[in-house]
Amino acid sequence: MDRTELWIAEQMQRLMQEKPLTRIRITEICERSGIERSTFYYHFKDKYDLIAWMFHHQAFRTDSTDVREEAGSLQRMRDAMAPYMETLKDPSVYAVWQDLQEYYVDRYTDRAMALLHTDALDAQLMFTIRLYCCGAASIIREWIAGNSPVPPEILVRMMYRSMPETLQQIYLQ
Repeated sequence: MDRTELWIAEQMQRLMQEKPLTRIRITEICERSGIERSTFYYHFKDKYDLIAWMFHHQAFRTDSTDVREEAGSLQRMRDAMAPYMETLKDPSVYAVWQDLQEYYVDRYTDRAMALLHTDALDAQLMFTIRLYCCGAASIIREWIAGNSPVPPEILVRMMYRSMPETLQQIYLQ
């Protein structure tokens, strides 16, 4: 993990405490971080990519099949993003949630290929992974937003129980 990315993310969190994401400009992020615009764009394509990275930074610390680790990751994501939820409810920030979905699809795809010792998955399995991950990411989004009082460990267990049997055979065996 790059220290520059961590520093930029920390400065972004501070800016988001001062104003909504829609009013934050790349120039402000760069000034606050003490970096050139080219440095910002070397690490992130835009501010929404930065926000998605902040989510990923929290989620990436886990084994996607360990209930406790996954619950801890979800709680860290919720805690880290709680102060910015009003901003993240803005429709213009939809890219952040799309990135979260793609992150989970990529993560589950990579894990399936590793567990199955292959470099390609068939179309049906890819569809199943995508369907499950997009639904799970939507549930996680609602949970992070505070729309569910369920504790994170229960949420993870519910998600695993709802996982299609095909995926359970790959991930949970």
